Amino acid sequence: MGVKINIASYLQPYTGSKAVVEVNGGQVGECLEQLVKQFPSMGKMLYLENDELFPHVAIFVNSADVYPEGLAKFVRDGDEVHIIYIIAGG
Repeated sequence: MGVKINIASYLQPYTGSKAVVEVNGGQVGECLEQLVKQFPSMGKMLYLENDELFPHVAIFVNSADVYPEGLAKFVRDGDEVHIIYIIAGG
């Protein structure tokens, strides 16, 4: 079955217009690695040069924020991951 990663519309140009990408992995980080293997240009949209997520990238699993576990958060078959950009301003 795998884990479904829901791709926000503003990131879909980097996934060939796919809104949902299915991957395999036991942790969020593994799932994102699989996503980047399928769509290498997503890497520059998610990660700093040291392989940490950009501070404006938030990850949710089944509508729950992965904080504080982050990329180490465990996932199971059938889970849904959402990648969201957090926008702030004044």
